Amino acid sequence: MKCRYSVQVMAIALGLGAASIGAAYAQASDAPASDAPMSGTKLSPADQQFVQDASQADATEIAASKIALTNSSDPHVKKFAQQMIADHTKLSHGMTALVAKKGFATAPAADSALVGKLQTLKGSEFDQAYVEQIGVEAHQRAVDLFQQESRSGTDSQLKAAAAHALPIIKHHLAMAQQLAGSMKGAS
Repeated sequence: MKCRYSVQVMAIALGLGAASIGAAYAQASDAPASDAPMSGTKLSPADQQFVQDASQADATEIAASKIALTNSSDPHVKKFAQQMIADHTKLSHGMTALVAKKGFATAPAADSALVGKLQTLKGSEFDQAYVEQIGVEAHQRAVDLFQQESRSGTDSQLKAAAAHALPIIKHHLAMAQQLAGSMKGAS
C-alpha cells in the first residue's frame, strides 16, 4: 500500500511538473540568441550532437513506453509508461520547435535494438527489463546528457532549456529507481 501511495504521489507531482516542460522550452526560446556559429545552422557541433542524442532518447523512451502499455503485467509500470509518453512527447516537441528556429532539424529515431528486444518480452520479464533499461539506465544517461548541456552548451537558449528540463528528467529517474526497488522487494 505504501509503494502504491508513493507512486501515485510521485505521478501527481510529475504531472504538475510535466506542464513545465513545454514552458521551459518556450521560455528558453525567448532568451537572447547565442553567439554560436552562423553557418547553415546556428548550433555548434556539440549542441547539434546534444539535440540528436536527446531526440533519440525521447524517441526511445516513447517507443518503449508504448510497448509497456501492452506487454506489461504491472499497473504501476503501465502508469509510469503513460507518464513517460506524455512527458517525453512534450519534451520532444519543445526541442523540435526550439532547434527549428535555429535552422536545425532532427528526425529522431528510437534505439531499434533496445526497442526490438523489449518487443519480444512479456509480463514480469518485460517489466524488469523496461524498468531497468528504460526507467533507470536511460534516465541516468539523460540526466548526464542534460547536465552536460546545461553546464557547457554554447547556445544560451538550448543551455537554458536543458537546465529547465533537468529536474523533470531527474524526477523520472527517481520514480524509476523507486519502481525498480518495489519490484525487487515484491519478488
